[in-house]
Amino acid sequence: MRRFFSRIANRHEQVFKYFLFLLTVLLIVVALPKETQFNYTYQKGKPWPYDNLLAPFDYAITKNEAELNEERAEVLRTIHPFYRFNTATEAERIDLFRKSLSETWSAKYANGKRSPREQEQLERNRGLQESIGTEVLRMVFRKGVILLSDQPAGRNDDGMLTLVNGNVADERPVTDFFTIQTAYEAINDQLNSLTAADQALLAPLLENSLAHNVLFDDQATRQWTRQVLDKISTTRGLVQKDEVVILKGEVVDDNRFQRLESLKAEMKNQEITGASRWMMFLGHFLLVSLAISMLILFLYQFRKELYDDLAKITLLLLLLLLTTYVFLWARKVNLFDMYMVPVCILPIVIRAFYDTRTALFTHIVSLLIIGFEAPSGFEFMFIQTIAGMVAIFTIVSMSRRVQFFISVLMIFAAYSIAFVGVTILHEANFRSIDWMNLKWFAANSVLTLFAFPLIFIFEKTFGFLSDVSLMELADSNSPWLRELAYKAPGTFQHSLQVANLAEAVTFKIGGNPLLVRAGALYHDIGKMERPLYFIENQNSEFNPHDELSFEESARIIKDHVIRGIEIAKQRKLPEPIIDFIRTHHGTSVLQYFYHSFLKNFPEKVPNEELFHYPGPLPFSRETVVLMMADSVEAASRSLKNATAENISNLVDNIIDHQMSQGQFINAPITLKDISDIRKIFKKMLMSIYHVRIEYPRT
Repeated sequence: MRRFFSRIANRHEQVFKYFLFLLTVLLIVVALPKETQFNYTYQKGKPWPYDNLLAPFDYAITKNEAELNEERAEVLRTIHPFYRFNTATEAERIDLFRKSLSETWSAKYANGKRSPREQEQLERNRGLQESIGTEVLRMVFRKGVILLSDQPAGRNDDGMLTLVNGNVADERPVTDFFTIQTAYEAINDQLNSLTAADQALLAPLLENSLAHNVLFDDQATRQWTRQVLDKISTTRGLVQKDEVVILKGEVVDDNRFQRLESLKAEMKNQEITGASRWMMFLGHFLLVSLAISMLILFLYQFRKELYDDLAKITLLLLLLLLTTYVFLWARKVNLFDMYMVPVCILPIVIRAFYDTRTALFTHIVSLLIIGFEAPSGFEFMFIQTIAGMVAIFTIVSMSRRVQFFISVLMIFAAYSIAFVGVTILHEANFRSIDWMNLKWFAANSVLTLFAFPLIFIFEKTFGFLSDVSLMELADSNSPWLRELAYKAPGTFQHSLQVANLAEAVTFKIGGNPLLVRAGALYHDIGKMERPLYFIENQNSEFNPHDELSFEESARIIKDHVIRGIEIAKQRKLPEPIIDFIRTHHGTSVLQYFYHSFLKNFPEKVPNEELFHYPGPLPFSRETVVLMMADSVEAASRSLKNATAENISNLVDNIIDHQMSQGQFINAPITLKDISDIRKIFKKMLMSIYHVRIEYPRT
């Protein structure tokens, strides 16, 4: 992806940038809804600052959510649960009783011889018992044996219910029906007129035949409840055309606030003609263009290196576009609160690749754009701006992954505090705070964690480096650095010292300390293939350069840059790290071999190209700092007497020589920066070599 942008940049970079800016504006404008805007900002409890507002058309005053919830609760309190009368139960249980009576009677009178007359009398008695039991059961079941439901929809606190019997439904008190217990008591009352023997026979049989035949109908109850709730009117009055909505200076109380909210909603639903639609498109185009232009001007004036990088500009505009589209999609589907949209992902992702100010400025520009569609514009802008600032501040240095989780907690706290503050400002009491809104902030904060995989995706797509990846690259236990430490231990120690020097300097003059540290650790990996040709890895008096010509020695030394680039590409090191390998010697001269050639062959004219590094020159603050740190650290190892004066002269001579050769001309570095670099190098080298400062005698 980065190669693609490089090819474009080499041809028509500026034209392509303008095309990207215009395309971003158009894509945002096309996505913005084309509806009438209510061009007033107001807050509950504050005076109306505008002229008298008259209704431009007839519209209904909608009820607020609190009013609707109260009416729904009242409906739910008054709705009676539905119970259905099961007519089949009576016949089934009577048949069961008759069968049980027949079996019991047969078992009781199965033995013994009886005359026909006695047998006939027994049958008449059995028939009489059956008739009595049947009538008692009919009496019980026709009144009804109810099974009271413990489901929420089946509760009947006022003791009433709706009984459905066939196609007829009527309101009945619960006391009209038997329970199993009261039905059994009623059966015993009916059997009191019988003999004790008949009671003993019938009572257990009738008890076993009891069953509920008035049952709760959950489906009918819920269906009726939905119908009644759907009939609740969402409006409570009408404002006629030219009627006063609110007068200038009047306080926006609950009633006036709802009239304004209703007018605002109705204006959004108004049909827009073709001419109006085009005018609205033009208005959106001008405003979005202005917001994007402010971002471009900021980059051009204060982040020129970012403005000149086409890939970085493209990612910035892409993130801005994605944030806008996600918010507008959420607004359109209206399935959840707007505060659930994780807007803070934008500054977090931008901060991962750019700097804090760029992240904050882009976040504000995105809020200005989506603020067109945000409910309660000022409140939304304030809360989201505070949350975005907190998100940026909590990840100033993303050196640990756990910082993402800390950031999520801080974002949730910022959302919650800002929301509570705004609500108290409007309502002037704690009771009006809808604490359930905190769930949207919690969901928003959790969704913000998706910034982490997005950072990884953009890293791989655009070839950028985040601080987290740089920390992983700079880990001395990584496989590549362990290999360097094993094959070329002297070079590894040199790289560590260079990394410390370069990192300290970058902290002072500005730049990316993590990037320069990672670049310093890998800048000499090309020495792994021929470590003994480099003096820091030689641990004996044998020097392989003694057997080579000066030209051949120079070629081998220069080759560590080329081989370093090849090794880095084979191991898929990021391009910004490879830039340190390319530029850490610039186009400087291999002084030792060049002057040795002149000294030994004064009559020959040397081919200077053989004694020059191939370049390119350093082009950033980080790469030029590494060049200086590399040269200073390597030269300091040759000091026989490391005094403060010798170290100071060494640092000054090396940096002055590099400046005289024009090694810094492509890097955005000032003389003030170079002066600070000299001081830091001297101070750190004196600490490394334990040099004591000589104080003047008194």
